[in-house]
Amino acid sequence: MLSIGQLAKKFNLSRATILYYEREGLLKPSGRSENGYRWFGQTEIDRLATICTYRSFGIAVAMIPKLLDDVHNANQLRILKEQLATIESKVQQLKTQQNAILALLQTPELLEENMVTKERWVEIMKAAGLNETDMKNWHKQFEKMEPDAHQEFLESLSIADDEIVSIRKWSAE
Repeated sequence: MLSIGQLAKKFNLSRATILYYEREGLLKPSGRSENGYRWFGQTEIDRLATICTYRSFGIAVAMIPKLLDDVHNANQLRILKEQLATIESKVQQLKTQQNAILALLQTPELLEENMVTKERWVEIMKAAGLNETDMKNWHKQFEKMEPDAHQEFLESLSIADDEIVSIRKWSAE
């Protein structure tokens, strides 16, 4: 039997995540001690391993009960196919973004000489197949991964300081 802390440590999860799974009905302790501590047995450990596997596939917590309680695997195939389609869509979106960046990198002198304006950059991104949502996601990922480089990039487009502040603010949300 494992305590909630031991279970969390075993799966490299936070205690809050275990409690969240309990609130969502995904995981229930097999019992409680006299002082109210939750105890989890092998059945719960195995169930949590399955939950973690589904989460590693990107399956939403709300969909997991349908997978766990599906004795005949009727929903499993459908849900996994839907998740695969979602992942494929994201991969295509990232490839589009990658192609836009590669197109710009083939002419780095444009950036170095501040010859690419905000308007021109938007044109390049649209020509690469990105829509408004894709471009916002691009900024969010750039801000998340390389905030200083994102600042420099925005400055290289000759964007006004107040607009840069605004872009970085919603990108960080």
